[in-house]
Amino acid sequence: MAKNNDTTSRRQARVRRSLRARAYGKPRLTVFRSSKQIYCQIIDDTLGQTLAAASSLEKANRDGLKTGATVESAKIIGQQIAERAVQAGIREVIFDRGAYIYHGRVKALAEGAREGGLKF
Repeated sequence: MAKNNDTTSRRQARVRRSLRARAYGKPRLTVFRSSKQIYCQIIDDTLGQTLAAASSLEKANRDGLKTGATVESAKIIGQQIAERAVQAGIREVIFDRGAYIYHGRVKALAEGAREGGLKF
C-alpha cells in the first residue's frame, strides 16, 4: 500500500514539474476523480488561489446526473468549468491530469473544457 502511494505521488510530482516548466504564468486546470465523482479546479499558482471550480457533487449536477463516475458527466463538468473560467476572464490554461492517465473521464473532461472555450 505504501509503495502504491509513493509511485502515485512521484508520478504526480513528475507531471507537475513538467507543467511548471511550460506554464509561463498560465493558470492550471487540475482534475481529481474518485470512484463515484469527478472534480476540477482552475488554480493560479502565483497567487495560490482557486479561480474557478466545478464538480459532480454540486446540487444542479446531482439532480441532473445519475452519477459522477461516467464519461458523459465528466464532459458536462468540463463544459461547466470552461463556462465559469470564461466568465472569470480566463481563456488559456494548462491541463494538469495529476497522476491519472489521459483516458476515459479525464480525457472527456478535457474535451468538454475545450468545447466550452478553454485553450490548452
